Amino acid sequence: MRMAAMIERAQHHLRANVPPDVAAHIHVGGYHQGVLTLITDRAAWLTWLRYEQPRLLQLLHQLPGFEAVMKLSLKVRPVRPVKIATRQHRQLSPAGADALRHCAEGLEDSPLKRSLTRLAAHGDTDTDTDTDT
Repeated sequence: MRMAAMIERAQHHLRANVPPDVAAHIHVGGYHQGVLTLITDRAAWLTWLRYEQPRLLQLLHQLPGFEAVMKLSLKVRPVRPVKIATRQHRQLSPAGADALRHCAEGLEDSPLKRSLTRLAAHGDTDTDTDTDT
């Protein structure tokens, strides 16, 4: 927990002391044996971080607990947005609904008969359900 709090402090301190357009692209990834890992989402920001490394180290040395940071490890990890699968609306044709109803009629009262009847109801037009309102 102490390490997580230190990393959070370092992240806030760095973001507060770099230009706003860069701040959103810098993430502190970890701290181990005097090496602080900085992660960015683009190679262009990585180049900026390389040029600013001495200044960033001075900023970090101002924080308690980070006086021993000797170097920065810079990494690029592109952020890929999560793809949400498009919902496929399937339609049951009236002929398909009739076939399911016909199959359900030949069965005794069972879970299969109820399921087939429910599936057949999907072939009904929406105008039947709108008349209730």
